Amino acid sequence: MGKIVLKANEICKSYKNGVNKLNVLNGLSLLIEDGEMITIMGQSGSGKSTALNILGTLDKPDSGNLEIKGIDTDTLNNKDIAKLRNRDIGFIFQFHHLLPEFTALENVLIPTWIKGEFDFEAKVIDLFQTLGVADRIHHFPNELSGGERSRVATIRAIINKPCVLFADEPTGNLDEKNSTKLIDLLGQINRDFNQSIVITTHNPEIASIGNKQYKLEEGLLNKV
Repeated sequence: MGKIVLKANEICKSYKNGVNKLNVLNGLSLLIEDGEMITIMGQSGSGKSTALNILGTLDKPDSGNLEIKGIDTDTLNNKDIAKLRNRDIGFIFQFHHLLPEFTALENVLIPTWIKGEFDFEAKVIDLFQTLGVADRIHHFPNELSGGERSRVATIRAIINKPCVLFADEPTGNLDEKNSTKLIDLLGQINRDFNQSIVITTHNPEIASIGNKQYKLEEGLLNKV
């Protein structure tokens, strides 16, 4: 058994829908070990995004417990959670959320600037070369293709060497060719950097790449 980097235990989350209560997560539990590739498959509305938002500390559960690198997130205030998130969690979303007024390089450096570190440029240039977008480093987001934007967003997500990288339906806004390239890229990152990755998807073909595969059904994760 590898080193556990994230542990979620009996996570529950519900939302009010008028007078009704919608239960989205009903006791979700998950262990993520160092270097694992985990896929979570579920239909639209099954709670995949809710689960990732809670596992990534963007949202809080109604009940249950979340530990990241052995730290109980319930013991942290909002400021400390934000620091932990910037340091230890990476995100890739369908829409890349690159800031239009910054170049590709500057977008990638933003997480390091938040940490107060300003000596990452050489490392970032190496990552651009390794991941095949070195010639786009000084371009703005509107000058990049969809596939190039997804690669820049991926570099930004891993720049701080997070213990877990979350990818929420990362191919949902890409065509088939760029979807395949992004999934291959995530596989490369997992292998080359021993990066723990969690991918949510509704696509069985994408779900099959996980060395651990789950289905999210009725608010619970069931191993495939």
